[in-house]
Parts: sequence; C-alpha cells; structure tokens
Amino acid sequence: MSTISAVKSNTFGKFVVTGIIAGLGGGVVFGMMMAIMNMLPLVAGLIGSQSVVVGGLVHMAISAAIGGFYGAVLSLGRVQLGWGSAVLTGMVNGVIWWVLGGLILMPLGLGMTEMVLKIGTDQWLSLMGHVIYGVVTGLLFVVLLRKK
Repeated sequence: MSTISAVKSNTFGKFVVTGIIAGLGGGVVFGMMMAIMNMLPLVAGLIGSQSVVVGGLVHMAISAAIGGFYGAVLSLGRVQLGWGSAVLTGMVNGVIWWVLGGLILMPLGLGMTEMVLKIGTDQWLSLMGHVIYGVVTGLLFVVLLRKK
C-alpha cells in the first residue's frame, strides 16, 4: 500500500498512540542536538531544575505530547499519508511548535518575557531542531502505522 489514510479501522486513539511513539523517536534525535548545544539545563529550568537528566526527561515528555498532537491532527483523515506528505506535515508540525514552544511558551515559562518572539542565532538553531524533529516524527509515524 503506497498511502495511508485515516479510515474507520484506524481510530483516533491508535493515531494518538502512534504519534506519541513517533514523537519520542523525533525527541531522541532533537534531544541529541540539544545535548550537544548544552540546552537541556535550560529545558530543566521549566520545572525549576538545571539538571541535564531532568531537562532530557522534560524534553522527552514534551516530544511525546507534540507527537500525540500530530497523530490527533492526522486522525482527522484529511491527508493521505505517504513519504512526501509525512515529511511535509512533519515539517509544518515542527515549525508550528517552534513558534508556540521555542518562541512563546519556553521564554514565558522561564520568565524571559523580553525573549518572546525574538529571533537570533539560538532561535534559528531551534527552528532547525524542530524541523528535524518533525521530519523524523512524520516518517516514524508512517512506518509505525503501516506495521499496525
């Protein structure tokens, strides 16, 4: 089968769970980039810590939630999900969450209101990470859904 669409046999829950698992895979890839850039202590700051391990756990929880969101949106059945559309929808999801998370929620959560919607080198690198996350998540979603 060359494409996958949301049909009656693929329930909302199945898409959300598949999205969560795919999001964890994307989170691992993005998390490696964040670890190299020493960004995980900043993520840990969202819950009052500066631990790399805590930052990694927070990042993975967020990755799972965003993956679940991706699966929920795809469960609406408006996209026939093949390889190309998985890449495109994953990239769009990554960009959306870069704006919501990286440019708005993260600065607000860290009390850095002056950084909301500010774009500099770190934010461009964050965009790259979010897009990579989205592509990996989208592709894993297709692979996992085809196996079910």
